[in-house]
Amino acid sequence: MKQIIQSYKTGEMEIVDVPIPPCSDNGVLVQTTNSLISAGTEKMLIDIAKKSMIGKAKARPDLVKQVLTKIKKEGLIPTVQKVMTKLEVPIPLGYSCAGAVLVAGRNMRGIQAGDRVACAGAGYANHAEVNFILKNLVVKIPDNVTDEQASFTTVATIALQGVRQCNPTMGEKIAVIGVGLIGLITVQLLKANGCDVLAIDIDQEKLNLAKKLGADAVAGNQDTIAVAEKFSDGNGVDGVIITAASKSNQIIIDAGEISRMKGRVIMVGMTPMDIPRDIYYKKELDFRLSMSYGPGRYDPNYELGGQDYPLPYVRWTEQRNMETILNLIAQGRLDVDSLISHRFNFENVFDAYKVINGETHEPYLGVILKYDTTQDHTSHITIQKSEKKADGNVSIGFIGAGNFAQSVLFPNIIKLDCDLHTLVESNAVNSAFVTKKYKIKNISSNIDEMLQNDEINIVFITTPHQMHVHQVIQALNAGKHVFVEKPLAISEDELMMVKAAYEKSNQHLMVGFNRRFSPHARKIRERLSTVNTPFVMNYIVNAGVIPVDHWIQNPKLGGGRIIGEVCHFIDFMQYISASLITSVYASAIRTGNKIYSNNDSVQITMEFENGSIGNISYHALGDSSLPKEYFEVSAGGFTAKLHDFKRTDLVSGGKSERLTTRSQDKGFHTEYSELLKSVKGEIASPIEFKSLYITTIATFRILESIQTGLKLNI
Repeated sequence: MKQIIQSYKTGEMEIVDVPIPPCSDNGVLVQTTNSLISAGTEKMLIDIAKKSMIGKAKARPDLVKQVLTKIKKEGLIPTVQKVMTKLEVPIPLGYSCAGAVLVAGRNMRGIQAGDRVACAGAGYANHAEVNFILKNLVVKIPDNVTDEQASFTTVATIALQGVRQCNPTMGEKIAVIGVGLIGLITVQLLKANGCDVLAIDIDQEKLNLAKKLGADAVAGNQDTIAVAEKFSDGNGVDGVIITAASKSNQIIIDAGEISRMKGRVIMVGMTPMDIPRDIYYKKELDFRLSMSYGPGRYDPNYELGGQDYPLPYVRWTEQRNMETILNLIAQGRLDVDSLISHRFNFENVFDAYKVINGETHEPYLGVILKYDTTQDHTSHITIQKSEKKADGNVSIGFIGAGNFAQSVLFPNIIKLDCDLHTLVESNAVNSAFVTKKYKIKNISSNIDEMLQNDEINIVFITTPHQMHVHQVIQALNAGKHVFVEKPLAISEDELMMVKAAYEKSNQHLMVGFNRRFSPHARKIRERLSTVNTPFVMNYIVNAGVIPVDHWIQNPKLGGGRIIGEVCHFIDFMQYISASLITSVYASAIRTGNKIYSNNDSVQITMEFENGSIGNISYHALGDSSLPKEYFEVSAGGFTAKLHDFKRTDLVSGGKSERLTTRSQDKGFHTEYSELLKSVKGEIASPIEFKSLYITTIATFRILESIQTGLKLNI
């Protein structure tokens, strides 16, 4: 299928052939008939992408700060490599479309193949011939609403959420500043709500259209205050909804000036938000932000997990807002046809963006893309095959090509003697970009077909945590060696399933515990090999804050940070001590501060078979500019101190030795190299399954120990 993407590095756009995405249980596969170009949002992305590196930095100073912090922690070269990799990944454009369902997932209710649907979501409702849409981001289209009209649903939902935040009542006087696409929809929604509406804009043509669509009064930027005073009978308007985009703070000032005492100002658009205290304080104004499509936006439980909010407690969600918009169009109370200024066939999409970029010097508003629906997209699978056969002893199939795979896995793998055979990736843009950049021979959206290929003898899995177990078992059952990024499993039941599948197979199973392969780790273990006393180990991890609503923190999606990351440090201690853990005891902070998760800041004590002990201090409470990891081990008059995998100090008998690396070396290259050697039969599996199993079990026991306060045996 075809999809339009843009390079964030250069700003160039292109139509690319990408595989049809797979359909999961919590979503539908949709053949697009119409999509709406959101001129404001997409033009902003295009403009930033076209800027120089300095221009991008000025546009996103928040990201520059993150990069500088990362340089302090990881070094200049690794950070620059990660930043450039990130910039090279294309951006899928579009987030509002309509079409027909090709396939409905098993958990979909009320939607089936053949239904017409409206779709939402950046990264999902793309300008593409076929899209995978999540369960709570898709709604059926009423019979008397066309697909073209339905393609406005997402953009109109943004306007609706702004109106809901304003909470207008019948008869109130509301001003809308900025009557572009979202502003003109906002005007109509306010009129449908029984309000008197003042439309404010610098474009007279748009003001004329606002008047046609129901605005009771209009004002240009020169007469805003005077018109608003007359419109409100000198009282000031009850509410102001800002749907404009501007680099000036004047809009915020004007909104305060025209408001009545105790009025409301709602920000839907994008302007500086330097609120003038004197104006807003003396009037005691209520300033609110509107969160895109509504409740559920940015919540992984709602969007990714498909968990709806109960209607009695959350009346209006993203999806229910979308349904409202379609009903208003069906009832004739929302006119979107008058908002269409241009229609383009999808193959002429570049002409559409010339209009939006101002290259044609013609006014525009709603720009619709129309798709050829005569093509057969009924198959889930799109494979681009190379006739070249696997030419090495190791032929790899990849499942997943997200940030980690692109910044760490692929740059290291391509340096090794192996055949990059097939990539299976749900994100069509990622799959097309990665296969081209790293010269992977085949793209597929079907895991089963990839696993049936006899040429592939090892599978690398770098998908979200909740998918690991099922995919590991699939690959083992197919007779493939398996590398899976941590964690191996996020529950004990899942781990038992993996254990059973591994024991039935005759394959290597490896988890991405890379730190043991670092030259720093190898040096420490080498020096400890002659010590005949138990070890005392301490690992301090300045992990930083991850928001409590991030998917990593969700027990069913990410498993939490103990399962998802502390496993690294457990494995490291097992490697250094050359011994397995026998017991754990753990305690966590107790705080009512909702910024922090208690289990993100823990003290863990472990005992090992050889009598050694280890302590892990893992916390989210430190200064983010400081190094992340510090490890120290002492035994038999010897001490080693590892500083964030950049420097290791080894001290014995009053003499010091130092190992330094140019930048952080956490062992990724050696990890993959030794794994591939084991697949070729040159060495044994780099990590025994028993060690992987014990590490994973230990994370579950740590959580149990925090809960019960008990020391627990493994």
